[in-house]
Parts: sequence; C-alpha cells; structure tokens
Amino acid sequence: MNTSNDSTADRSHLDKALDVALRLAFIALIVMWCSKIVAPFFLPVLWGLVIATALYPVFLKLKAAVGGRVKLAGGIFILVSLALVLAPTIWLTDSIIDGASRIGNGLQDGTLKVPPPSESVKEWPAVGENLYASWSQAAADMEAWIGRNSEQLKALGGKMVGGVASLGGAVVQTIFALIIAGVFMINAVGGGRVAYAFADRMGGEKGRELVDVSIGTVRSVVKGVLLVAVIQSLLAAAGLVFAGVPAAGFWAFLVLVLAIIQLPPILILGPIAAYVFANNDSTVVAVIFLIWSLVVSGSDGFLKPIFLGRGVAVPMLIILVGAIGGMMAAGVIGLFLGAVILAIGYKLTEAWLGDSLKNEDPPIASAD
Repeated sequence: MNTSNDSTADRSHLDKALDVALRLAFIALIVMWCSKIVAPFFLPVLWGLVIATALYPVFLKLKAAVGGRVKLAGGIFILVSLALVLAPTIWLTDSIIDGASRIGNGLQDGTLKVPPPSESVKEWPAVGENLYASWSQAAADMEAWIGRNSEQLKALGGKMVGGVASLGGAVVQTIFALIIAGVFMINAVGGGRVAYAFADRMGGEKGRELVDVSIGTVRSVVKGVLLVAVIQSLLAAAGLVFAGVPAAGFWAFLVLVLAIIQLPPILILGPIAAYVFANNDSTVVAVIFLIWSLVVSGSDGFLKPIFLGRGVAVPMLIILVGAIGGMMAAGVIGLFLGAVILAIGYKLTEAWLGDSLKNEDPPIASAD
C-alpha cells in the first residue's frame, strides 16, 4: 500500500515538474521571439525613452501653453525637435562636402598648402619628433608627402567614410527616437504607472526609489553632459564660421565628441587657431578666434554648475567610460546613450548598496 502511494506521489511530482518545465520553455520561446522582433528598434526606443525622460518638464510647460491639449503639445514637440536635428545635420553635411571639395580641388590644382609647424611641436611628448618631420615634409611638398603616405591616407579615408556613414545612421535613429519620445510623452501617465508597477514587482520597497533615481540621473546627465557639449559645439561652430575655417561643421562635430567624453575642446580648436594665424590675412580675426576658442574650452566650468548643480552627481570616469564604450558598442548613437546608461547603472548600484557605503572602513583599509 505504501509503495503504491509513493509511486502515485512520485508521478504527481513528475507531472508537476514537467508541467512547469513546459510552461517555462513556452515563456522562454515567446521572450526569445519577442526579443528578435524588437531588436532592430531597441536603440531608437531606448534613446526615445531617455529623451522623453529628460525633456518631460519642457513638455509639461508646452502642454500648459497650448491649453492642456496633450496630442497638440506632442505634435509640436516632434516637429520642433526634428527641425532642431535636421537643420544642423544638413549644415554639417554641406560643410563636409564643401571641405572635401576644397581639398580635392587644391590637390588637383597644386594650391593646397599646409603651414609649417612651429619648433614647439618637437617638444610634444612621444610623437613630437616624428610629427614635426612629417608636418614639415607636407608643408614643403604636399604631392610628395601624399605619395609617401598613400596607404595610410587610404586607410584614414576609409575610416572617415565609415564615420560619416555611422553619423548618418545615428541621425536616422535620432529622428525615429524623437518621434518615439513624443509618443512616450503623450502617454506619460500610463507609462509612468507601468514603470512604477514593474519597479514594485522587481524591487519591492526600493523599486519606486530606484525609478526616481533613474529619472533624476537621466535628467542630470543629459543637462550636465549632453546639453553642455551641444552648447560648446554650437559656440565652436560660430567661431569657426567667423574665422572662415573650411569644413567648420566637421570640426564642430569633433568638438561635440570631445566635450561628451569630458576632454577640453581646445585639443581641436588649438591647432585650428594655429592654422588661422598662418592662413588668415587679418591678425585681429585670428586673435579673436584664439580668445573665443579658449572661452569655449573653459565654458564648461560655469555651464555645468548651472545645468548639473541640482542634478545627480556622477564621477567623470563613469561618463568617459560610458561614452567611449557606448560608441564602440553602438556607433555614434552610443556616444550619447552610453554615458547616460552607465550613469544610471552607477546611481542604481549606489542606491542599492545604500547605507552600506557609509559604514566604517573594512579591516584591510587600516592594515599596515
């Protein structure tokens, strides 16, 4: 009798285990297929979520200005944001094409000249001597220098073409992201309810706190890093256009990249200032451009406290690693997303550890 009962119980447990395994397999299959279906849209949706979170306070003011009509405010946001993205993109594209045409025409006509380097270039660490020699050769005979470095120039050209293609892909993704952000803002109430419900299920008592930390981090990083970088890039573009620098849009984009990864724009604007001094007929213009470049490079010193002062402080290393790692993982769009996502991860980890970080130092810290 006992043997029969044991056999029945074992069969019951086996049936339950098999039932659970089949259900889990079915759920895993659904999740896998859903992941494959939405994978092409993952980055634009994530980028749109970041934009919507960062700019939602602006959207609320816009909604109030149009009498509380949510859909109208969303439509206006989408149209204005698309215009703000497309206008600089068109200018940047024209600038790159114009700069490339000038270089090509200069090579064909033999009029392309490079100013000779100053003696101080020799003193640059690690690369000074070789850079000075190569620069001097290019200044003396550009055609011969191109002939000697044709393979390297071809490789550089390929990388530049790839970079431009990546930039074009990032612009397309950003356009979709802005449309998605507008949709998110229109449905913000329902989306917020879902976010908090999911947080409650996943994080218990800490769930809602982590959602609030995520929102604060996104807004802080977007304002304190991305917005400051955009302002510096626009200021640099104004100076470049004033000084008549070829391909001003391209150099302004490089300033944007440096500013995002927390490097001073003077690394780009400094050599350009030397070029302006060597090639511009007006010394006044060159001096103004140099002063303007120094102001742009140091502007983050007073811009960041304005935009980041009330936000969530994130170490510079987190922003740097996030921006560079994001760009390596997802191209140009990752340059923006990487800094934000890694900053969120840092703040969530910090919130998760909580008071543990404030406890007394571990024994190893006081070891001799």
